[in-house]
Amino acid sequence: MKSFLVGGAVRDQLLGLDGVDRDYVVVGATPEEMQRLGYKSVGKDFPVFLHPRSGEEYALARTERKTGRGYHAFAFHADASITLEQDLERRDLTINAMALDADGTLVDPFHGREDLDARVLRHVSPAFVEDPVRVLRVARFAARYAVLGFRIADETVALMRRMVDDGEVEHLVAERVWAETRKALTETTPSAFLKALRACDALRVVFPEIDALYGVPQRAEFHPEIDTGTHIEMVLDMAARLAPRDDLVGWCALTHDLGKALTPKDELPRHIRHEHNGVAPLRALSARLKVPAEHAALAELVCRHHLEAHRAFELRATTLLELLERLDSLRRPERLARFLLACEADKRGRLGHADTAYPQADFLRAVHAAAVAVDASAFVAQGLSGSAIGTAMREARVQAIAAVKHAHETARS
Repeated sequence: MKSFLVGGAVRDQLLGLDGVDRDYVVVGATPEEMQRLGYKSVGKDFPVFLHPRSGEEYALARTERKTGRGYHAFAFHADASITLEQDLERRDLTINAMALDADGTLVDPFHGREDLDARVLRHVSPAFVEDPVRVLRVARFAARYAVLGFRIADETVALMRRMVDDGEVEHLVAERVWAETRKALTETTPSAFLKALRACDALRVVFPEIDALYGVPQRAEFHPEIDTGTHIEMVLDMAARLAPRDDLVGWCALTHDLGKALTPKDELPRHIRHEHNGVAPLRALSARLKVPAEHAALAELVCRHHLEAHRAFELRATTLLELLERLDSLRRPERLARFLLACEADKRGRLGHADTAYPQADFLRAVHAAAVAVDASAFVAQGLSGSAIGTAMREARVQAIAAVKHAHETARS
């Protein structure tokens, strides 16, 4: 019986990065032996155990065989005869198919270290095509390591495209698509996720609403990058810069302009009412992927109201209050914070505008603070009750917002 550190922990250690969870493979052992040594069994599909002291995962070396379509259609085989190399061969990328033994010796049968040094994401074996989730995983790794100069090997892109052409990607379940997408949105360069999926034509299958944005022109005076798909990529990366590892802001950034794909050709490059037209495809996408309720709700608010945020200085006090109310930000101030991050990402995610200021955010925060400061106790003391308190509070909030608006206009004049 011998154990090896495997996978992401080895990869990131060699890259000099903070490691992910440490996972181990055990060779030459049986489930009964592991349990006798005090390991706790937690694996459902194959033997995985928790170390009795560290709690780290130890999996018995295994092979797998595809039995049908999709992610779950695999048969696993694990026993004491399976070698470390056989276990590593079933993994997705060469950089994930390395192991370290107890004395720190690298076991690298598929040249993962060479690919790390060359900054290449390359599949381990032709068996890569058997698992459609790997298309999303490779795209996610592209998003994580683009900042380090990694690219996907041409032959791996070709395999990914073959999986799309063979219909394998169509069998991805919503939960796995969302899980990989959510992780990709927390990476440093989430645009690389879209680029990788588009390079193998998987974006059309998995995210047709996003794929439809490529090639759709926008007005050059507002969007020097012209192409809406390019704009979405830029907004995603700006969101990652403004709100690191926040997949909620990332999801709002990804979906805020879906309505532009529906603009009639005779109206291009203008996009009249795209903020409203985007709601239907956004709802369909959120439902299909079974995204969390808050992701669906805030993304819709950003889709509907991002133009109002951009025009905040022009809005009347009553309209500004209505915006705060629609966001439910008087009760949930974190809603406004994330809304503004997504809107700022939209405004700065344009060619030549990455370092442009977004004063609308500070203005709307001041408007929000003024509205929140209005307290019901003053109206109770005046003898008001019931709905009269609500009416009085709303009037007072409009006046408070108007005062902020006046102060801002005076400062600018």
